[in-house]
Amino acid sequence: MQTGLYVSLSSQIALERRLNTLADNVANSTTVGFRATEVKFNQVVSDQKVADVAFVSQGNEFISTRSGGITETGGTLDFAIKGDAWFQVETPSGPTLTRDGRFTLTDAGELVTLNGYPVLDAGGGPIQIDATNGAIQLSADGQLNQNGRPVAALGLFEADLSGGFTRAGNSGIISKIPPEPVVDRIDAGVVQGYVEESNVNAIGEMTQLIQVTRAFESIASLMRDSEESMNEAVRTLGGSK
Repeated sequence: MQTGLYVSLSSQIALERRLNTLADNVANSTTVGFRATEVKFNQVVSDQKVADVAFVSQGNEFISTRSGGITETGGTLDFAIKGDAWFQVETPSGPTLTRDGRFTLTDAGELVTLNGYPVLDAGGGPIQIDATNGAIQLSADGQLNQNGRPVAALGLFEADLSGGFTRAGNSGIISKIPPEPVVDRIDAGVVQGYVEESNVNAIGEMTQLIQVTRAFESIASLMRDSEESMNEAVRTLGGSK
């Protein structure tokens, strides 16, 4: 058995997964509210009778918790989260977490995303605002006010993504573990007139992309050389009989 080929193959599978995440990160380096995907790889040791052989795991994806830069827009319905929390919106795929706080009002007074998805409050219900009732002002805890009176509240949610997640659109995240509303936390809040940019370091991701691509090509070359050596050995041994 050519153990080296299997080790190389496991490494290529891991590198291909990392290539996909890096390419996605680079593509979304200018996407508002995007959180980069990282991958954690582990060593898998297999007993091959003669010796323990270390393979590379396929890796576990996780979301980077770094906050992106905050850019001022001056927009009344542009919001940026400070701290580790998320907005939640209703999409065709179900309740979805996002850090993209560029919202708008429909003619019916429903607060929605730029894609038209309803923004949810802490109870999971859509937010309704009477646009004719005066300017909208935001409190640090997410409360929306008009004429000095509270009229609605943005839902802020904390999510445990360790149980798995899926991407929904460019900046949306669907957690397999249901998120919980943020309660009595002074480290999470919202500011009005700002949006959070992507937390992707485009130059750093491009550098990693090049390094991983080269590593993938090097392993592919080693596998070809190994296979040619094996074929040559078979031909030599076969001809010696």
